Amino acid sequence: MRMLALGAGALLSLAACGTLRSDPDRPAVIVTPTAESRAALTQAVSAALNGAPVTLADDALTRESVLTIERTQRRDANGLLLNGRELGTPERFLLVKSGDQCVLVHERTGKRITLTATACAPS
Repeated sequence: MRMLALGAGALLSLAACGTLRSDPDRPAVIVTPTAESRAALTQAVSAALNGAPVTLADDALTRESVLTIERTQRRDANGLLLNGRELGTPERFLLVKSGDQCVLVHERTGKRITLTATACAPS
């Protein structure tokens, strides 16, 4: 019985060591943004929002790892809001460094999109 317990303990120890070695996601920022990396980010955000068109600043995710997208408020010809105030919540994304890849994580859905042509570093 004691040998069985020692064997089980050894197996658990090995499993724990393997778990500790995996690289956890680390919050990251984009370094040296390019036209290609900005296009990849815009495409990833749009895809996460079911193809909705998005407009992002050229410096999006270059200073902080969180990106917040607010819904466009519809206006009439005079510029007044059509629906009064907007009740929808903004969408949030987190840029993480996962191994060698830059991954955009949609906070609400957990969907992960690897950004192509994008260099990022832990923030």
